[in-house]
Amino acid sequence: MFGRLVRLSNVLWMTSLFACVAVSSAQTPFYSVTGTDLSSYANGALIRSEPMDNAPDGATAHRVLYKSEGLQGESIAVSGVVIIPPGPIPVNGRQIIAWAHPTTGIVPKCAPSLARVFFHSIQGLHEMLQRGYVVTATDYPGLGTSGPHPYLVGVSEGRAVLDSVRVARSMPGAGGGNMFVVWGHSQGGQAALYTGILAGTYAPELRLVGVAAAAPATELGDLLKDDMATSGGKNITAMTLWSWSRVYGTPISQVVTPQAMPAIDQLASGCIERYFDVLERRAPSKELQQSFLRINNFTDLEPWQSLLASNTPTALPPSIPIFLAQGMKDALVPPAITERYMQDLCKAGSAVQWYPVANSGHLFVARDSAGAAINWIEGRFAGAAPPSNCTTSLVK
Repeated sequence: MFGRLVRLSNVLWMTSLFACVAVSSAQTPFYSVTGTDLSSYANGALIRSEPMDNAPDGATAHRVLYKSEGLQGESIAVSGVVIIPPGPIPVNGRQIIAWAHPTTGIVPKCAPSLARVFFHSIQGLHEMLQRGYVVTATDYPGLGTSGPHPYLVGVSEGRAVLDSVRVARSMPGAGGGNMFVVWGHSQGGQAALYTGILAGTYAPELRLVGVAAAAPATELGDLLKDDMATSGGKNITAMTLWSWSRVYGTPISQVVTPQAMPAIDQLASGCIERYFDVLERRAPSKELQQSFLRINNFTDLEPWQSLLASNTPTALPPSIPIFLAQGMKDALVPPAITERYMQDLCKAGSAVQWYPVANSGHLFVARDSAGAAINWIEGRFAGAAPPSNCTTSLVK
């Protein structure tokens, strides 16, 4: 048994960008907007909802479909879940936490809202509900709804998060508060940062009081180059190239060999939500070891270089405090890259709570930091002065 675990270790670490939840059965017509005039809806308006069973802690949960805005300003539908805690609504309404999920895949069937054990995938959900927070969890565009999913496209993620807060406010029993915090992991950490970047202009009626991110995807070019030597890194690069070739219309053949395309298509079509899914990816991943990229440093080639730069988050407005968690044994998002981003935030005047987790890798850093993140979030909702490590020495 130990030997089997050792052999699997090189495979299981690949789940480090991915949620570990079991997929449901097939999608339903709930996610379709065929025949619906989306232009008649405001951004964040509810298109439809349906109740979800088995919400924890006496909460009620609704699968939601809401209006959002695509990359070209077009009207799109986005799916997600809104979870409302029990009890009377406070006088000033309930505060909202927007959960931004890590990678689950890049095709519609991989939406977290389709997962049978969806509630277990939100890190810190029990603590959030116990403190009376509404929790909203977007799927992001192209997951649940028609694809492709704009994978690691920050503006797409940020708009979807902000519109999920808008729709959460409108749900019966939610309380209609406008104060919220965003909390995300990995891809969701990138989404959380872009939520902070966009909030003031895209959703000025909302009051964002903090951004919490665990091992966020920040410097995309460096991250992809650093990870290319591993099977997991090749998976992430393949998914990014497949998605961006469709989202941005950039020919994937510019950087990928013809021999690699069947394996890339196979990887793109599968979800990564269970350990078993990772095992199923071994065969196409092995094929990429034989043939993959036409050039070694595609991140230096246009238009890919500019696309990577445009999806690398800049500093947030300094009025928004930030909680930044990082597993110090992370092999996928190196601590030094996250530290560099923190230093950029500090130079811009942000108050940043740095939270290193000594024995945590990428997969479990959100779980291991959730308690600290939610305590930090409670302070932001209470209006306490935000803590900051900006004057201290961090990663050596």
